[in-house]
Amino acid sequence: MIDGVIHHIALLADWDAARHRGRYEVSTLGRSLAEVGFIHACQPAQVAGVLDRFYAGVEEPLVLLVVDPDRVGSEVREEAVAGTDERFPHIYGPVPVEAVVDVRPVVAGE
Repeated sequence: MIDGVIHHIALLADWDAARHRGRYEVSTLGRSLAEVGFIHACQPAQVAGVLDRFYAGVEEPLVLLVVDPDRVGSEVREEAVAGTDERFPHIYGPVPVEAVVDVRPVVAGE
């Protein structure tokens, strides 16, 4: 069970498109929910590490989506990542824009 909000790093263009569709369906940078099977998310304390590992060098504007898992309407599981001792939340369905309770600009490497 996830306690509190979770985060997802998104390209601003992907978030803008989702607001028009009413749902967000990008799993991770350049990969869709349909391709991966879930949307990658992280706990607040994991944001900086995810930015540094996966978004360094991204020149497009990024935003941090703050998601209320109770509003998602799909299963949200905290799962281990192979090769690490970290666990990350995974969202097994699209994220309705209403589940995003805050949107903040972020930059990798800061």
